[in-house]
Amino acid sequence: MNGKMRDSGPKDSVLVVDLDGTLLRSDMLFECFWASAARNWRTPIIAGRALSQGIPELKRALADTACPDVASLPYNADVIAHIAAWRAEGGKTALVTASDQILADRIADHLGLFDEVFGTEPGNNLKADRKADFLDTHYGPGAYVYVGDSHADLKVWSRAKAAVTVGANSGFRAKVAEVNTDVTHISPPEHALFPILKAMRLHQWLKNILVFVPILANHSISVASLLQCLLAFLAFGLVASSGYVLNDLLDLGPDRAHARKCRRPMASGRLPVPHGTMLFPVLLILGLATAATLSLKFFLVIFFYFLMTMSYSLWLKRKVIVDICVLAGLYTLRIVAGGVATGIPLSLWLLAFSMFFFFSLAAVKRQAELVHLKSTGQEKAAGRGYGLEDLPIITQIAISSGLLSVLVLALYINTPDIRENYLSPTYLWGSCVLLMFWVTRMVFVTSRGKMNDDPMVFAVTDRTSQATFLAMLALAAGASLL
Repeated sequence: MNGKMRDSGPKDSVLVVDLDGTLLRSDMLFECFWASAARNWRTPIIAGRALSQGIPELKRALADTACPDVASLPYNADVIAHIAAWRAEGGKTALVTASDQILADRIADHLGLFDEVFGTEPGNNLKADRKADFLDTHYGPGAYVYVGDSHADLKVWSRAKAAVTVGANSGFRAKVAEVNTDVTHISPPEHALFPILKAMRLHQWLKNILVFVPILANHSISVASLLQCLLAFLAFGLVASSGYVLNDLLDLGPDRAHARKCRRPMASGRLPVPHGTMLFPVLLILGLATAATLSLKFFLVIFFYFLMTMSYSLWLKRKVIVDICVLAGLYTLRIVAGGVATGIPLSLWLLAFSMFFFFSLAAVKRQAELVHLKSTGQEKAAGRGYGLEDLPIITQIAISSGLLSVLVLALYINTPDIRENYLSPTYLWGSCVLLMFWVTRMVFVTSRGKMNDDPMVFAVTDRTSQATFLAMLALAAGASLL
């Protein structure tokens, strides 16, 4: 086992610190996997081949393939403070981890807190019994204090002079006390529910109200159609949340470099990456199972939606203009799904309006990111294909596409369908004026740096947008009744 020797202190005990889940609010195996997957979609295949040779070989293969930026990893401040206090008293410290030696060395070099560094190497997974045997051989039985967090560490604590737990709940603390009577607890446990809900981005479910558009546009509101739309809404929400979790896993590096996105649950470490890795398939399975209760056609639509979100997360979001087209398509697909769920055919007018309108909103989303980029003094968006020089073009796309959607609406007002469904269609011209105002204002708000990451969510929560939409509904009601 190779290690790095540094100055030692006068204490008779060594403070041995674990890495994954202890010093780090994450797991380096998963960090490397997702960092590699973000660059190469073949990563699961590569990982599978390496795993067939053993876990240490898997860890080395992923460490060689992609090492995250160690400076931006979510370290546990309480553990770092504990190590610093130990060193301040002249104590010796060591980082001993089941993560690969390459990664352990890089993290130790970055932190500068350890006298020795030992990690897993091919053929030797430094975990549980193997870690305990190594520590006994290297330091002597009972000559070290061990800082850890998991059940695998119980083997080490049973032989250590003292135990230090990180983030342990009451049940786990009792188990540690059974194997070691000298126990210190630091960094209280965090409840996972809120970070999970945060990672699901429930506020983004507002976009799924688009599945109700077909029954509203076709004046086909009934108990049956509403129940169908509610199931479609739930299915889209769950599948979309699985996509958000996947996107966050693939974007860990860029998110940590972003002023706002660094606070996302997995980027910040509040939701450990292994938990997010499990959450992604669970949400997907629940969403697809809900979709299957409606019809095979709806299941196929939502499965296609998931494939598009996968393609977007893995590849297409880095392609200039293509990413905007995909985002617009994902918005429009919700309307298509609403029609499929209820059996209502969609008019070409609605599809044409949706195409231009959502292309505008997708461009506004990119415009907002570039405006934020400009405020931070950066030239290039991390994980995207855009730079500051593209901001004027993206702004033009946003406003021109939005105004084209107004033109489609204006042309639709003069069709026979409108005259058949509305008593006074003249009122609908007011909606064109209001929509023109709203589209233009959205671009202005974005250019001034006041737009959230998603324009649909902004539209639902913005007071002026709410007043505009209510006025449009009033005009539609007037056109139907007066």
